[in-house]
Amino acid sequence: MAKFRAYGALDKLEEGTLHDPLLIVLDVPNISRIDGVNVNKYKEIIKIDHHPKEDDMGKISWTDEASSSTAQMIAELIIMTRLKLNKVVAENLYLGIVSDSDRFLLSYTSYKTFNIASYLVSKEKLDLKKLYNILYERPLNEIRFQAFLAMNMIVNENGFGYIKIKEEDLKEFGVDSGTPSNLVNNFNFIKEVLVWCFISFDNKAKIYKLNIRSRGPIINEVVSKYNGGGHKFACGARIATEEEVDKLLKELDKLCEEYTKTG
Repeated sequence: MAKFRAYGALDKLEEGTLHDPLLIVLDVPNISRIDGVNVNKYKEIIKIDHHPKEDDMGKISWTDEASSSTAQMIAELIIMTRLKLNKVVAENLYLGIVSDSDRFLLSYTSYKTFNIASYLVSKEKLDLKKLYNILYERPLNEIRFQAFLAMNMIVNENGFGYIKIKEEDLKEFGVDSGTPSNLVNNFNFIKEVLVWCFISFDNKAKIYKLNIRSRGPIINEVVSKYNGGGHKFACGARIATEEEVDKLLKELDKLCEEYTKTG
């Protein structure tokens, strides 16, 4: 039997030393958003994703835009095949389904989502209280940072909201550049806001990270022009310059204005 080693997303590896390697890409619609690997170094690629299809990757590509999450797709794959399920796997898949569907609140949550979640809970007797603590328990500094975002987010008459988060803001609250992405869904039910965007600068990667959400206007077509993508109402982008960031913000504002007029 051939020996192999599985590498996780955060492992450091020398791609040049790999022999006929397989890359499994999860929850990523385009090549530019894959971190830390050169896709050209891999003999085979398997892609499983629930975002609208963008880049082709490898011979095996399974995209299901109707699914609430890639976690739901993997759980479905396990249930329908001879793949093994254990408690650790079930816990992580359940967490993936709950977080990506925003607690079953987003529009692509379906009866299948609930059926699969129910199967995972009943089959492995999951402790939901423990799992929800993992997802939603936050340190006080993050809660205070969320209040800072709410107090300082600019919202205009078109229903477009945004905030440019400075490095000193992150330092003041003791959070990192990834924290805004953890908090962006918490702004989902603000009456006056149709589309909102959090912008932070990643000093290590030297790139602007944008987390964008919508309660009506379809945003992924606009965001895809700026090295980003995602769902119709939930997107992310990585942009090299502040000038490009400002161009995207103007387009999102215009999108809100048009949506308000036609709605």
